[in-house]
Amino acid sequence: MGIEVGGLLGLLLLIANIWAIVNVVGSGASTGGKVLWILFILIMPLLGFIVWLILGPRSVKA
Repeated sequence: MGIEVGGLLGLLLLIANIWAIVNVVGSGASTGGKVLWILFILIMPLLGFIVWLILGPRSVKA
């Protein structure tokens, strides 16, 4: 009967994490900082995304 709620939430979390990683890569943070943020988001997906939303580096505006 379609996608389960858990599967849908997992997919939404995956999309959010990909969006966060793309923003980290495009940010003005140092290379080491970018690597640490990406590892944090990958190792702890939900917590990493929430912490990134609050404290993470933002994309550089052109």
